[in-house]
Amino acid sequence: MSAMAKKAKNFKKSKTGLYVSLASTAFGAISVAKQAKLARNDNDFLRLADAAVSAAAIVTGLAILYRELKRLGDDDVLLG
Repeated sequence: MSAMAKKAKNFKKSKTGLYVSLASTAFGAISVAKQAKLARNDNDFLRLADAAVSAAAIVTGLAILYRELKRLGDDDVLLG
């Protein structure tokens, strides 16, 4: 396997990959907030419950990514 392929494979384990994952997960929170707002306006309990579960999943995902970022520390895969 070439050095470039190894770097691409380990991208998610790098600081940059974790930052990209954090950002994409945070953008998911925007759609969940819109879903919750619409559910409250329509008085739709089932959609509101779905939004709450989705929000909990986003919070958990962000916490896991933050923990991995702290664990990674200064040992960045892409920097060598």
